[in-house]
Amino acid sequence: MSTDERPEFQALEQLEEVLHLVTEELAGWRRRALKAEAEHSAPDVEDNAVSVRERLARLEAENRELHKRLETARQRLSGLLGRLRFLEEQTAMEGQRS
Repeated sequence: MSTDERPEFQALEQLEEVLHLVTEELAGWRRRALKAEAEHSAPDVEDNAVSVRERLARLEAENRELHKRLETARQRLSGLLGRLRFLEEQTAMEGQRS
């Protein structure tokens, strides 16, 4: 019998192929991880500055919107307080009439 005909040798050859493919795949993942780490740990200063400017612009826009909402809420509250004062005055006047 030749070694190619024995089932255990065929299984070993298949296992070697699978291990070779896994090793290649793992090496590819490692290269990608190292590249990503290098890009992450040393960000480009220009890209970082653009990112910071964009974030600042978003935050400033959000801040303006929040100020508008706050002013609207103040106006509503002022209106509600005026109505409450009116109702209190009306109640006080009715109490004096009785």
